[in-house]
Parts: sequence; structure tokens; C-alpha cells
Amino acid sequence: MPDSSFLSWPFFEDRHRTLARDLDDWSRDRLGSVDHADTDAACISLVAMLGEAGWLAHSAIDPDDPGTLDVRSLCLIRETLARHDGLADFAFAMQGLGMGAVSLFGTPEHREWLHQTRAGRKLSAFALSEPRSGSDVANIEMSAVPDGNGYRLNGEKTWISNGGIADVYTVFARTDAAGGSKGLSAFLVPADTPGLTVAERLDVMAPHPLARLSFEDVKLDAPAMIGLPGEGFKIAMSVLDVFRSTVAAAALGFARRALDAALDRVRTRELFGAPMSELQMVQGHIADMAVDVDAAALLVYRAAWTKDMGAPRVSREAAMAKLFSTDQAQRVIDKAVQLHGGDGVRVGCITETLYREIRALRIYEGASDVQKIVIARSVIGGGA
Repeated sequence: MPDSSFLSWPFFEDRHRTLARDLDDWSRDRLGSVDHADTDAACISLVAMLGEAGWLAHSAIDPDDPGTLDVRSLCLIRETLARHDGLADFAFAMQGLGMGAVSLFGTPEHREWLHQTRAGRKLSAFALSEPRSGSDVANIEMSAVPDGNGYRLNGEKTWISNGGIADVYTVFARTDAAGGSKGLSAFLVPADTPGLTVAERLDVMAPHPLARLSFEDVKLDAPAMIGLPGEGFKIAMSVLDVFRSTVAAAALGFARRALDAALDRVRTRELFGAPMSELQMVQGHIADMAVDVDAAALLVYRAAWTKDMGAPRVSREAAMAKLFSTDQAQRVIDKAVQLHGGDGVRVGCITETLYREIRALRIYEGASDVQKIVIARSVIGGGA
């Protein structure tokens, strides 16, 4: 296992240290066998593997013994998986994010889905973004109009992770036409519900299953609603409050992998008759990378620890962790590419893969500029 000295920090308990080391061993043994040629098939296989090994038990609460999500465990798992395989991290993350609203606000009936998603037998997805409302959640236009004893959904969702392969979607729609954040509600929608179709599969530079979804007169019974009418914005923000820190953890995993690759390169590659590691400029790059990695880790696990200690919201801490970790991971990976020279941009080189993987993390679940707004409002409002 690469540098694990951070596990001795006071943020963690012995169970977290054991979890990180066991998952690292499992990932090294198992993840190399997954064929990534077919992204959908790889994701389905990874979810099954993670479920069978018990790792997905950490992605959501136990429906038979409801408790709280352990955010430090979520972050450690995402960091470790991202260091080994970005698609494995994605597969784990979507099971957690997709069922986040059910874990935090679902009824016992909703939570029956958790038996399937935690075991890796069913895939979940979080359907929040729309063509005209990405980071601006309050601007959601999808309608959920009362219809008899339920609701009828119409509209579109886009950039939906696991779109097209998920078995169940958590969907946010407008139940109050007046607009604004107070008019949103959340629904649990099985993928085979009539009227729900995959309008388009979306290809991106780091292959992941993404889709634009169409909802045309999708009829839902009243119990499909998660929480109460008008609580959708609160539910979405509460879920992101938990899982935003885990995005930062994934970025941290990518950065650690890039630093390890850079260290291997400079220790073994000779330049001007000596190892690259003896060049002061190279040492300066390595020092910058190491500082960025440790600083990101401190912010990630401060946010996770604060939430686990009972803080009702960690919007500021999670925003700081995501902003810094994703932005600095981009810098760390770019330095690793530079230290690899031409090899760094060759398809198949780990630095080239990481370079493509990291970029999306600075956009999804709140772009970097949005995180700055969250942080600034907290500080200006006296939350510092």
C-alpha cells in the first residue's frame, strides 16, 4: 500500500484503518481482472463484485438496522478505489449517491431497495440535473402534477450517471409551479416505469455510463415520494452535503496515484547522467505535489469527521474539501504528466488516464465556482 501515514491521524478509528488496508488488498487482487472495453458491462460487473465482497454495505444504511452513514468510511473507500480504478470508484459512488435520499429520508418501503443495491444486485442513480439547471438546482423545470392518488412526471434529466443501466432512479421534480427551491419534491422511480425512456447516451472523454432521460406522463403512486411535498431541495442538499466530501476523496485518490507514478518515474529515469530525482526542479515539483495531497486529505477528512461527529450540515467544510481537492488533484496530475514527458500523454499510461478522469470531478455535484459561492456565503454570513 502507498503512503498510509495519514491513517494515524486522529480523524480515524481502528475500524477505519482496517477498512482502508483490507480494501487496498482486495482492490489490488481483484480490480485488475475487470475488462473496461464495454463500459456498461464493466460497471455492472464492478457493482456485483463490490456487493459480493461487502463493500457496498457502506454505501447506504442497513434497512434492517437503520443508523447513520459513516462518511469517513465512504471517503476512505472512494479514495482507495479511485487510486486503483476510476470506474470502480464510480460504480461504488453511484450506489451511494443514487440511494442517498432513501438512506436519509426514505420510508421502510423505499428502503427495501437497499437490500438489492447494497448487495450489488440492482444499480441506482441520482437524477437531479436538467438541460437548463445543473448547479442551479432551484431552477428545476420537470413537473410532478397531482393525478388521482399520485403524481404524473413530465420533463427531462441529463448528465445522469448510470443512466441507461440503473434499475431505480431518485428523481427531483417541481410539485409547486410557483418556482423556487421550496417547490421541489423527490421521488423513487423504477427504471421500468412506463413513460421513462433513455433519450440519449452521452459519451465523455473518460468513459462512464451517462444518459439523458425523458419522462413522458410517468405515473407514480403517492408512496413514491421521498419525504414530504416541497422537501426536494432540502433532500438534495442533504444528500450532496454527505457525498460532496466523497467526490473530494476520489480526487484525492487520483492525486495519490499520480504522485506515486511520478515518484516511480523520477527514481528510475535518468536525465543528464543522473536520476531525475536529483534535479532540484524535479524535487520542487514533487514537494508541491506532496503538499497538495496532504492538504487535500486534511480538508477531506475534516469534513467527513465533522459530519460523523453529529454536525447537522457540513456545507462549508464539504465545499472547501471538494473545491481544493479536485482543483489541486488536477495540478498534481498535470505535474505527473509533465514529469513523464511524452510517455505521460500516451494512451494506456496511468497519467494519461488520470488526466482524463480528474476533469469531470471539478464539475459534477457542484462545479468549483459554485463551491466558491457556498464558501463565501458561509464566511460572509459569519459561519467561518
